[in-house]
Amino acid sequence: MIELAIAFIFGIAVGSFLNVIIFRIPKDESVIFNGSHCTNCKNKLKPWHNIPILSWLFLKGKCSFCNSKISIQYPLIELFSGLLFLTLIYKFGFSYPIIFITLSFFMLLCLSVIDLKYKMVPDSLNLLAIFFAIIGAWNIEGIFTNFQNAILFAGGFTLLRFSLSYYLTSSARRYANKTITPWTKNYHTYPFIEAMGEGDIMVAATMGALLGIKLALAAIFLSAILALPIMLILTSKSKEPITIPFVPFLAIATFIVYIFDSHILTYIEALY
Repeated sequence: MIELAIAFIFGIAVGSFLNVIIFRIPKDESVIFNGSHCTNCKNKLKPWHNIPILSWLFLKGKCSFCNSKISIQYPLIELFSGLLFLTLIYKFGFSYPIIFITLSFFMLLCLSVIDLKYKMVPDSLNLLAIFFAIIGAWNIEGIFTNFQNAILFAGGFTLLRFSLSYYLTSSARRYANKTITPWTKNYHTYPFIEAMGEGDIMVAATMGALLGIKLALAAIFLSAILALPIMLILTSKSKEPITIPFVPFLAIATFIVYIFDSHILTYIEALY
């Protein structure tokens, strides 16, 4: 129980720093220099303003200087970080590989929130997620295997992206050719459609390194199932084409499959 309590406390403490990353990286600000401050009045926060979760509760979600609202994102990220590390330690116990694996999941958490808020996937965090996933192995041979799986899934997603983008763009081109006029015959009247972003490819590499081939494929399938109802709801409410951040679904599916790895592998082997 003491080990689990330490894991949760450490997790929420790291979650406080993850909030800094999520807020500053998209703005190209340093995550090390310049102390924590209110985004509204710019006053530097006191140490007791930075106690994970508790400070937000004691302050009732408002800045103690200017009384402006503090986003509920801050305590939620801290809570999720604590529960994430707690779950991993509960299942696998404390070890050096689990530390690196947890750091990889922390990066995926940051990427998910940034993708939801800004629809961007910073390469710096993606590279860190891949790096931590690769070295989060139990031996040297495992590190090479993780690297191989990362390259395999990055290449697979690149091919998938190219194929889907070509198909969607070709479909748009055929539709545009049906409505061509003498005024538009010398112009492209169709867009180039990207099926997925480059960030998704790098996340796929992280998934391959963390899960291996069979489980990573299962996680990709699960992410599509998780995203489908959200996509149907959003597209039904909007007449304009919309883009749906896919990284959060990939990250959630990866964590679920990682935790229930043995059950999923048993199910896969029973099927095939």
